Amino acid sequence: GREQMTWEYLGYIASVFLVISLMMSNVVKLRWFNLTGCICFAVYGVMIEAWPVALTNGLLALVNSYHLVKLHRA
Repeated sequence: GREQMTWEYLGYIASVFLVISLMMSNVVKLRWFNLTGCICFAVYGVMIEAWPVALTNGLLALVNSYHLVKLHRA
């Protein structure tokens, strides 16, 4: 229904962030865009009950966060 379509937009937005992240030469920007995309995909996965999508992107968000903290400290 309409609600499903609304969540689908979040999936597209997440995809855009991931594609943009992979175009970045600046690693910090890459991590921030990728983190945003992963968070969007994790929420999207939960909302449509696609647990592998939610779990994988939740874990990837943690990986990106870890690397951002590491880069910030360097």
